Amino acid sequence: MEFVQPLTIKEAIEKVDKKNYLLPAIQREFVWSTEQIEKLFDSLMRDYPISSFLFWVVEKQNIQKYQFYEFIRDYHERDKRHNPKADLHGQSDITAILDGQQRLTSLYIGLKGTYSSKLPRKKWDNDEAFPKRKLYLNLLSPSDDEDLEFSFKFLTKDKSDTKDEENFWFPVGKILDLNEPYEVNNYLIENNLYSHANKDKAIFANKTLFKLHSIIHTNKPINFFLERGESLDKVLNIFIRVNSGGTQLSYSDLLLSVATAQWTEKDAREEIRSLVDEINKFGDGFNINKDFVLKNCLVLGGFKDIAFKVDNFNQDNMIAIENKWNEISKAIKATFVLLHSLGYQRDTLTSNNAVITISAYLYKIGSPTNFSESNRYQEDRDKIFKFIKSVLLKRTFGGQPDNVLRQIREVIDSSDNGFPLEVIENRLRGSAKSILFNDDEIDNLFYYQYNQAYTYSSLAFVYPSLDFSNKFHQDHIFPKKFFDSKKMLAKRGIADDEIDFFLNNYNCLANLQLLKGIPNQEKSAKEFDFWIQEKYPDNKERKEYMETNYIPDLVDLSFANFKKFIEERKKLIFAAFKDKLV
Repeated sequence: MEFVQPLTIKEAIEKVDKKNYLLPAIQREFVWSTEQIEKLFDSLMRDYPISSFLFWVVEKQNIQKYQFYEFIRDYHERDKRHNPKADLHGQSDITAILDGQQRLTSLYIGLKGTYSSKLPRKKWDNDEAFPKRKLYLNLLSPSDDEDLEFSFKFLTKDKSDTKDEENFWFPVGKILDLNEPYEVNNYLIENNLYSHANKDKAIFANKTLFKLHSIIHTNKPINFFLERGESLDKVLNIFIRVNSGGTQLSYSDLLLSVATAQWTEKDAREEIRSLVDEINKFGDGFNINKDFVLKNCLVLGGFKDIAFKVDNFNQDNMIAIENKWNEISKAIKATFVLLHSLGYQRDTLTSNNAVITISAYLYKIGSPTNFSESNRYQEDRDKIFKFIKSVLLKRTFGGQPDNVLRQIREVIDSSDNGFPLEVIENRLRGSAKSILFNDDEIDNLFYYQYNQAYTYSSLAFVYPSLDFSNKFHQDHIFPKKFFDSKKMLAKRGIADDEIDFFLNNYNCLANLQLLKGIPNQEKSAKEFDFWIQEKYPDNKERKEYMETNYIPDLVDLSFANFKKFIEERKKLIFAAFKDKLV
């Protein structure tokens, strides 16, 4: 390994642009936030060291032995998180980045790229939730963050156009075009920053822009070591040693690197990434990651030790996983087809680890393509549905899940008569991971509120006859619009000593039912006693609806009787829970 003369940031960015710098397949993908990128640029402006880099020179004749990726240039949290494969046709020697990818990508995005992350409280399928932002530097004011000196911010075009006494947002990438110091002067003059009414602001702008020019064009903060040679084993060992000392690189990143290096026929990174993307886009969307897939590989692969550690990703195990990959990936896909048919999606599937045992069962029986719909597997589906609801509500797979995963896998491996729910219940009975409920635990289910993550699993338990392949909405039996305020409730004649009960319970489980989309829209904000008579004028049909939805008989269904309704319906649901959970 040799130390080489350092580079300016502009020189390094040009090498990324020309694809002289690439990423080996063992590298993880870009994970830095906008705040981390802003802090990196602030550190450079303050002459803080940004650590050395480690590069691997791969000679032209050896390039085709390995898979390489380009740097990501315009990051999009939903649509563009993956590095594109590099086209190495006719390529001369290349330099692969072993240590420093996050910093180098951040420098590139800050100077030449964009960053699109999801805005809070907007849906993932809304394109407007991911505005394109570039990095800007305020030339008139320092940062208002006490940990930072300079105000670097990722802004949309309209936000960056704000100009007043405190703000002039300079597009950081523009500095690449200002090659000579006089061009910096020209920019300041053309934008009236020298003639600013506040002398201190003008001085700050001058100092700030010239400092940025210096760190990009003149200073040489890119210090790096070069490794030469074609041994991937040696490079992998260096990579793991460099990256396993801190917490920035997760163990799953290292393990994926090992798998990528040791698979011979398939590209582990591409296979796992593709599977993750496919599942996360399925139905209403899920939220799995490579950690989940790698854990499935260990559990479904049949290895005794399923812990996340490098020893378990040795060459023999990796060969075994590659040989079983088609069956493993098929089982994982079949599992999420099933979960979608049971009404689950990213917000209601509160533990991915809980799903691994379902994958293990489907893997064992060959993952039949019609498992989620064939009458032949109805009993299996019912048992799996009860299992997943139970373990999610009991949070069985919270904390350290490996022990319970091993136990359930042993039960599945030794059972030959359908999904062994009863055997699993008995195996875990009496332990801290029991999936059976006592009365207190049932009572705690009533604390779940409208649209909370665990509410769907709770409601699904008391609606066993519904076809969950249809989309059901969580409907307020007594519409929430009638609970707007104490003043509104008082106007409706609700007694003062009951108003707090109304406001504290309209979102509670006992005021919720599962209703298909169209009936839910038809019900909308109608008074419940009026709606039930309108919807079910036939006494027999109305009685069936009331029994199915635990609507207490012989109870006044008017709004004023809400408290009594909740108390009585809670008793009916509690009895249903107890029948199904104990």
